[in-house]
Amino acid sequence: MLSMVDFDARHLSPEGQEDLRRRVMQALRGGMKKAHAAKTFAVSRQAIHNWVSAYGEGGSKALVAKKRGRPKQPRLKAAQVRETKRLIQDHCPDQLKLPFMLWTREAVCELLRERFGLSVSVWTAGRYLKSWGFTPQKPVRRAFEQNPEAVQRWLDEEYPAIEKAAKKAGAEIYWGDEMGLRSDHQTGTSYGLKGQTPVIPGTGQRFRCNMISAVTNRGRLGFMVFKERFTTKTFIVFLRRLVRHAGRMVYLIVDGHPVHRSSRVGKWLEEHKGEIKMFRLPSYSPELNPDELLNQDVKSNALGRRRPRDQREMIDGVRSYLRGTQKRPQIVCNYFHEKHVRYAA
Repeated sequence: MLSMVDFDARHLSPEGQEDLRRRVMQALRGGMKKAHAAKTFAVSRQAIHNWVSAYGEGGSKALVAKKRGRPKQPRLKAAQVRETKRLIQDHCPDQLKLPFMLWTREAVCELLRERFGLSVSVWTAGRYLKSWGFTPQKPVRRAFEQNPEAVQRWLDEEYPAIEKAAKKAGAEIYWGDEMGLRSDHQTGTSYGLKGQTPVIPGTGQRFRCNMISAVTNRGRLGFMVFKERFTTKTFIVFLRRLVRHAGRMVYLIVDGHPVHRSSRVGKWLEEHKGEIKMFRLPSYSPELNPDELLNQDVKSNALGRRRPRDQREMIDGVRSYLRGTQKRPQIVCNYFHEKHVRYAA
């Protein structure tokens, strides 16, 4: 007789397993004890207990062999798949009254349960997402106050009109922005032993500087790094430098910062309307500005991966990085390949 070490019923074919279950039940009906049947047929007592329970509920039909593996028919119908993909693409989970802020596997599980009464594991949700073309990504933050109609109007009407007017006037379109830089900004990761966070030495002092820049889709870059606050006086100094740098009529596109809207700046622009004109992006729409990509580049590579000892060293490092970028216009042109600003390429 085979022992349980030599024999494993799970290796039998479905038909063989069905035959084994029927022989065990026949032996039990003939008076054999469960413990004796487990030794005789080389199966566990738990398996015999499960077969007896199934037989008591469903009779001999409960012993019939079932097909193995995953069902051939998908659990989600094609229409359900289309609806799920549309909901994930067009909404955040909290907009659908789900208790999540981001689309995770758990959020997809909850969506399928609420919409279709379908319960799936996080692993199954992950396989669904992969097969639908979704990948985990860092989301772009967008302000609640943004007006979608104003954004669409900018893309369809306002910017094309600016582009047409610039071409007619022989002007060059610049995209401008400003940002603050802090000495404690950190970017990137470092390898270390599991459970032991790497320690990077650096100064305990906090210092900062500011930067204003403007880029074109032809790869031109103008910038200014400064210590003081960003004021109308500083902005006008930059505008003068930008006009000299461009050497031609400038059409400058900026956001709605209060300095850009100040009366003093407006007066200066009116006095120099033959050299420069300024336009404003829709409110709360930084993703439409290609110069934001330069800001991210500078924060990540000119500052975040370095450890300046003081403000002077930080300013010198940022200026050096920007001068290097000026000499490589293709880098600036690549900013315009990002999907949100591709319209300006």
